[in-house]
Amino acid sequence: MTVDFVAPDSRVMFRTCDREKDRVVFQMGTADPDRALTVARLVEKDVAAIDVNMGCPKEYSTKGGMGAALLSDPDKIEAILKKLVGGVAIPVTCKIRILPLQEDTVRLVQRIEKTGVAAVAVHGRLKEERPRHPVHCDYIQAVAEAVSIPIIANGGSLDLVKTHADIEAFQKRTGASSVMLARAAMWNASIFSSKQLLPVETVMEDYLKYAIRYDNNPFNTKYCLSQMLRDKVESPQGKKMQEAQTMTEISEVYGLQDFYRQTQEQLHARGDSLQTSVQSDRPVIDGDITTMAVKFERREYPPQITPKMFLLEWSRKQKLEQPSYETVQRAQDRGFQSIVTVAERKYRSSLWEKSKKFAEQAAAIVCLRVLGIPEGRIGEEDSGLVCKRKREGRPGVPDEEEGNKKRHVVENQLKSTGAETNSDHHKPDTPPEHL
Repeated sequence: MTVDFVAPDSRVMFRTCDREKDRVVFQMGTADPDRALTVARLVEKDVAAIDVNMGCPKEYSTKGGMGAALLSDPDKIEAILKKLVGGVAIPVTCKIRILPLQEDTVRLVQRIEKTGVAAVAVHGRLKEERPRHPVHCDYIQAVAEAVSIPIIANGGSLDLVKTHADIEAFQKRTGASSVMLARAAMWNASIFSSKQLLPVETVMEDYLKYAIRYDNNPFNTKYCLSQMLRDKVESPQGKKMQEAQTMTEISEVYGLQDFYRQTQEQLHARGDSLQTSVQSDRPVIDGDITTMAVKFERREYPPQITPKMFLLEWSRKQKLEQPSYETVQRAQDRGFQSIVTVAERKYRSSLWEKSKKFAEQAAAIVCLRVLGIPEGRIGEEDSGLVCKRKREGRPGVPDEEEGNKKRHVVENQLKSTGAETNSDHHKPDTPPEHL
């Protein structure tokens, strides 16, 4: 069973599980204290700690003011970390690179310590330096001696850490409390075992089985396997892996097609079981709003036909006021959710959409389904509703008596659908996305 944080376009942005809940640290790139806290609060119940990456030198990070760009803005560093420390109930840490002057690096970490973080990881290279440059262990040691919080040494994967025994040697050389490994861990995760390194082929097979069990993204899986292959990535097997586009194809490259098939059967069976136990297509009354968990899928409707058009035409035929839409956007993933009002009744999908237009269509679908009105999907019987943007003449404004009659009709239709009232449904589902 996984815990997924999903963007409005249905992409899984972060996936974790109960097994790693007390071990995994969620690292984010950010340049905004408020947005950082919003994201941290989304994940804090499913991770062990929050870390802010203030050392990434890559352009995609620094051009947005994140990563190593923060090293030249200590005020923003302080603002971000104070916001996080005061806003979540789990430990907050950060990772930095060293500054040109050792004393400036020490002063920066002393300032970071005062924000209340639980630890600081120090990558012993300048932001301009790359793995080919030697790591500055003396800088890490100076920082470790100057503060009381744990300092985590980082940057020794290539030259200093090749075996498990090297981890302790790197720790002693820098005076750090512990060691953080990235590349060495990706190359062969068994480096964390006190026993001898496992053959990389064994590690790759174990990793791929985990990736299959947890339905990992195939392109992420290929990237991790490529890191393990290193100079063998151009081997015949490596080339086949690079050509693979799906988890099925990746499994075949490594002879795990039977394991993949069996795992998929188990996952599908579990999914079917969960689906039958959750009746997400039933309407639920949330205050004065009727909600359903539906999404607008453009491919399910003919060209030029949409649920909004059907709802508009139905409203006109019933001589009701034109449906009105009220849409909101949430900050953390820029997802949209819309409420449509028809005959003084409000309808909304509990799911968030990737655009304002899609959110309005989803709200229209909820209204149509609750009222038992056709919505225009492919394969639906002809409803007789003519969806045209131009109409002959202008509809007159219904008088109060006629309007009351039509509203009465709608209310009776709503009652006949058996909409469920549930006091536990105060808020719409809010699945997160890109952090």
